[in-house]
Amino acid sequence: MIKSARRTGSSLALAAALTRAGLTALRAQAPGGPEFWERKNHAGRAVGLHAGPASAVAAAVGAARVRPAAGLAVLAAGACGAYDDVVGAGDPRRGFRAHLSALRGGEVTSGAVKLLGISAAGLVAGAALKERPLDKVLAGVVIAGAAHFVNLVDVRPGRAAATVLALGAPGLLRVGPGAEAAATAMGAAAAVLPGDLAERTMLGDTGAHALGAALGVAVVAGNGRTGLVAHAAALVAAAVYGEKVSESARSLV
Repeated sequence: MIKSARRTGSSLALAAALTRAGLTALRAQAPGGPEFWERKNHAGRAVGLHAGPASAVAAAVGAARVRPAAGLAVLAAGACGAYDDVVGAGDPRRGFRAHLSALRGGEVTSGAVKLLGISAAGLVAGAALKERPLDKVLAGVVIAGAAHFVNLVDVRPGRAAATVLALGAPGLLRVGPGAEAAATAMGAAAAVLPGDLAERTMLGDTGAHALGAALGVAVVAGNGRTGLVAHAAALVAAAVYGEKVSESARSLV
């Protein structure tokens, strides 16, 4: 019990430290130039995207301590989000319905690449984390669905990071890999929250998807089939009603 609590605490501290180190390094170096990292937020203010890659890498390292495949899934979620942050920056289409509609019309949007890539990564990680075929599929749905959910609420400063902290907290009460994965997501989220709230930086799709995938890993690692079914159903419902989820997050004070 004490050993497990120490590992959970070290996972939280490691994720926070790696995220802060990544933020510092990216701000100092700014690969591609400062303009490459600059975006306008909902209020038209210029903010940096540094928090996204910094938190994604930190979350991936922490998730890999649970299972290497879990770390790869988190990293893949972040990479797919980064692709959308760069390639889809000017695309006004939002939600998986719009991107799937474009895909049916023969257009492969950055959002479609992100959707398919994160889904595939979730299924691969789910297959590694669970033994029974149905559980593997459910785990994949949970990991990909959680990545999508956190991105849905990333509509105002601090919303996504605060959501990760709130949803990850119950996982700390568990013992074992689930608690470690929850701590990893929370550590990275806590490290970026102050800058996010102050509108100095933003997670972007890179950070939101990676932190969400890490939360999904925590759920998968800490639950059996009943828990997986409940979480998968809730996340699928959130995806179907994505616009309402985003609007609810937007309206919160």
